[in-house]
Amino acid sequence: MAFSDLLLQSVGESEIQGRESLPQLLNAIRQHLQMDVAFVSEFVRGRRVFRTVDPPGPDNPVQPGASDPLEESYCQRVVDGRLPELMCDAKQNPVAAALPVTHALPVGAHLSVPILLADGSYYGTFCCFSYSPDQSLDARDLNMMRVFADVAARLIDKEREVSLRQKTLEGKILAALESDSLSMVYQPIYDLEQAKVVGFEALSRFSPDPYRPPDAWFCDAKEVGLGSELEARAIRLGLRAMEHLPDDIYMSVNISPEYILDGVLEEIFQDQTLHRVMLEITEHAVVDHYDELARLIRPFRHRGLKIAVDDAGAGYASFRHILNLAPDRIKLDISLTRNIDTDSSRRALAAAFSKFAEETGTAIVAEGVETESEIKTLRRLGVTKVQGYYIGRPMPLSQAAQICCH
Repeated sequence: MAFSDLLLQSVGESEIQGRESLPQLLNAIRQHLQMDVAFVSEFVRGRRVFRTVDPPGPDNPVQPGASDPLEESYCQRVVDGRLPELMCDAKQNPVAAALPVTHALPVGAHLSVPILLADGSYYGTFCCFSYSPDQSLDARDLNMMRVFADVAARLIDKEREVSLRQKTLEGKILAALESDSLSMVYQPIYDLEQAKVVGFEALSRFSPDPYRPPDAWFCDAKEVGLGSELEARAIRLGLRAMEHLPDDIYMSVNISPEYILDGVLEEIFQDQTLHRVMLEITEHAVVDHYDELARLIRPFRHRGLKIAVDDAGAGYASFRHILNLAPDRIKLDISLTRNIDTDSSRRALAAAFSKFAEETGTAIVAEGVETESEIKTLRRLGVTKVQGYYIGRPMPLSQAAQICCH
């Protein structure tokens, strides 16, 4: 492995680390060469813009975001060959000596290496300088600068790639929010004792090609900071269906707890009648602030909102949700209900949930039910509400309304 690869690996190549790594690179090379200032510049429409500098602080004559004309800089002259990449004493070079900045700073020793991106374009330069001359600098120091500049180029390429991905994702999510590409389907929830459909879960579907699962859309929205907007829109669309369903049918909608903590419930439920609404907490991650989460939900529960914890049995977080939120419903995950008729471990865990529900006055809904044998097993365990392909696949509203009438 080349030294530049090792260096890149050591500072990190992820999109989060990339921005933090350029200052690390600059500080490392500046300290190694015992120079006063190091910076990465970008060439933008005839100007040199300082993007990252070391050391940080007001005493540095080079500040991030500052710029000057390229033709007044060393950087342009290094790129086009009018100045060498290494000068032990800039005042001894006639081209550098003619530039006002050489005397104003002053510039003593100077190293500058072009940053060449993967597409062959020049981004800018990777530079170090000291206020005093330094005759000890040599070709080895320059080669080290080139290695660091190569690593900087790869970090910048990565950051640009991430930025492009972010913009692309943001555009797709905004388009979904502003168009009809997001729609809802409804999966029935069946009560075995009443022998009827008692509710529906509203599930998102996205129409743009190529097809991507709904979870991928919500993950993308979260990545670009639009997660709460997309989930809120899905909830609003889902709740509209209640106008077309009988009054004894409830609607279950999904939300991540982090968006509840962001305060979106007030906006979503501002003018909504809630006695037929079930809010499913869907996040698999552990919540750090259950007291705050419960506080924000409480006013809506007083207005009739019911709370369900989704995917129970799928991970540790769901148990924490159940214990801390005192839900009205616990939804057993498909991984627990599938093959429950033939798997004693699954039956034992479902039985434990059923006993917990009995002790706490909570109802159980088993998701992912696909066979009559699974239903019979669940009923023996005391689970009387089921959801899954055996009962009905997700369907358009017109079909959901028709089911309720039979």
